[in-house]
Amino acid sequence: MAVDKNMDILIVDDYNTMLRIIKNLLKQLGFPNVDEATDGAMALEKVKNKKYGLIISDWNMEPMTGYDLLKAIRGSGDFYEKTPFIMVTAESKTENVIAAKKAGVNNYIVKPFNAETLKSKMVTVIGEF
Repeated sequence: MAVDKNMDILIVDDYNTMLRIIKNLLKQLGFPNVDEATDGAMALEKVKNKKYGLIISDWNMEPMTGYDLLKAIRGSGDFYEKTPFIMVTAESKTENVIAAKKAGVNNYIVKPFNAETLKSKMVTVIGEF
């Protein structure tokens, strides 16, 4: 099945520079419809009002972490239980990766990363594009 490059994507990070970097990388990859949230709570509000085809979230944020966001989304009992979710973090601790996998993350990116890394992780969760 072809990937819809016009799908809405939600990126979540408390660092504005990182939001801008990820948004630019997604645009380079041909995905123009990107919304931003600066923490998990803001992201939860956004997912109540719009269907996103992919969520890319940082792990470390206050007051609601990306991990807490992932657990809330996966436990929502709706469309988002199956939505591809990629976790981004500066830490590659094994216990974090295991916890995220158990909570239902689809893939994991360790910062810093480039467009090629982002694309390869996206391909594994949404398919070739």
